[in-house]
Amino acid sequence: MAPTRTDPFARSMSEVVGGPLGRHARPHRWWVPVRILLALFAVVFALSVVQHQPCLKTNWANNEARYGKACYSDIPYLYTGRGFVEGLWPYADSHGRYEVMEYPVGISYLAWVTAKITQVDPSGPPVAERHHQDPGSLWFLPGMPREVNTYFLVTAIVLGGFGLLATWFLAGVDPRRPWDALPFVLSPVLLMSGLINWDLMAVAFVAGALWAWSRDRPVLTGVMIGLGTAAKLYPLFLLGPILVLAWRRRRLRDGLVAAAAAAGSWAVVNLPGWLSGPDQWRQFWTFNSERGADLGSVWLALTHHGHTFSVHTINLWSWVLFGAVCVLVALLGLRAPRTPRLAQLGFLVVAGFLLVNKVYSPQYVLWLLPLAVLARPRWRDLLIWQAGELVYLAAVWMYLGGWLEEAVGGGAPVYDIAIWVRVAAQLYLVAVVVRDVVRPEHDPVVAEQPLVEDRRLAVS
Repeated sequence: MAPTRTDPFARSMSEVVGGPLGRHARPHRWWVPVRILLALFAVVFALSVVQHQPCLKTNWANNEARYGKACYSDIPYLYTGRGFVEGLWPYADSHGRYEVMEYPVGISYLAWVTAKITQVDPSGPPVAERHHQDPGSLWFLPGMPREVNTYFLVTAIVLGGFGLLATWFLAGVDPRRPWDALPFVLSPVLLMSGLINWDLMAVAFVAGALWAWSRDRPVLTGVMIGLGTAAKLYPLFLLGPILVLAWRRRRLRDGLVAAAAAAGSWAVVNLPGWLSGPDQWRQFWTFNSERGADLGSVWLALTHHGHTFSVHTINLWSWVLFGAVCVLVALLGLRAPRTPRLAQLGFLVVAGFLLVNKVYSPQYVLWLLPLAVLARPRWRDLLIWQAGELVYLAAVWMYLGGWLEEAVGGGAPVYDIAIWVRVAAQLYLVAVVVRDVVRPEHDPVVAEQPLVEDRRLAVS
C-alpha cells in the first residue's frame, strides 16, 4: 500500500512532488517498489560516500574535516593500525607489531578481504617490503594516502552491497507493504552513519532474519542470526523474541531450530579465526569486558557528574538491567492481545541493550534502523527518533574535536545533554512501539490490514 494513502506525514510531504498517489494510478511494469527502493538506496549511499570527500581529500588527518564535516570513519585507520596494510591475517600473531583486531570475526574477515582486493594494485610500496618499516610510519610512505583512500572506497562498495541486500530483505518481509522499507532507504542516520564502521554487514543479516522468519523458515532465520552475530553481537538478541513468538504460537520447535542453526552457523564462521589464533580471537571478548564507561553511554554522562563506577560494577549492572529489559519484553510478548511482530519485540530488546550498554558509538543507531522501520512504519515517529540521534551525532563530533570545550568552557555538560536527548528520543520510540503492542489498534500494520483486504476483494 502506498504510504501517501495511509501515512499523514508522507501524504503532506508528497505535495512537493504532486500530491498523494491517485485512486486511478497504475503501477509501472518495470519500476516496481523493490527496484525503486534499491535505486533510492544506491543514491543515498552514493551521497554518503560523497559526504566523506573532505576526509578523502585531507588523507583522514585533519580534525576540521573528520569532525567538523562529520566524515570520520574507523575504516582507514584500522587498515594501517591492525596490520591489514601488510596483508596480515587478522588472527595471526604479529608479535606486538600491531594491536589485535577488536571486532568479531565477520568484520575481521571482511576487512582482510577488502585489504587483499586493495592490494591487487597497491599505490604504496610493495606489500612484501612493508614489514621492514616502522608501523607508525607506513601511513606517510609515498603512495600510501592514496592506497588508504582506495581501501575505504573498496570497503564502501562492499558495504553498499550489504545495504542493498538489507533493503531487498526489508521490502520483502511483508509483500503487501514493501514501502515500509522506504524510511530505511531514505534515513538521515543511514546517510550520516553508514560508513563509520562495518555495521551494515550485521544490518543486512538482521534484515535477512526478519525476512526468513516472516516466511516460516526457522533454519534460515537462525543462519542469518548466526552470521550477523559473527559480525556484531546484537543480532543474537533476536533469539529471545523468536522463542517468545514460537512459544505463543505453540511452535516452540521452530524457535529451538532457529537457535540451533544460529549457534551452528556462528561456530562455523568463528572456527577459522579460533583455530588460527585463539588468543587473538578472544580479543573481542576481552576488550569489551575490560572497557569502562565509554563514548555516548549514560554511564559516561553519570561519571561527568561526579559518579564513579568500576568496570566490574558497570559490567554487572548493565547486564542486570538488560536482563530485566528482556524479561519485560518477554512478558509483553506473551501477554499482548495480538501476537506481536518480530521487528517489534526485536526493536525493544536491542533498544534496551543500547540504553544500558557502557558504550554508544555513533554508528550503533544502524542497529535499530531495520527493526524500527518495521516496528513502527510511520514517518513522523521515525523522524522524531532520528532527530535525537542526529543531535547526538553532531555533538559527539564536536566533543571529539574539542570544540565544545572551546565554545562553552567545558565540553562535557553539552555533550551529556546530547546523550540524554538521544536517550529520550529512543525512549519515545520505545513507548510508541510498546503502545502498539498493548493496543494493536494503534499499530499501522494492524490498522491498515482491513484496507488491504477490502482492496483485494474489490479487485477480485
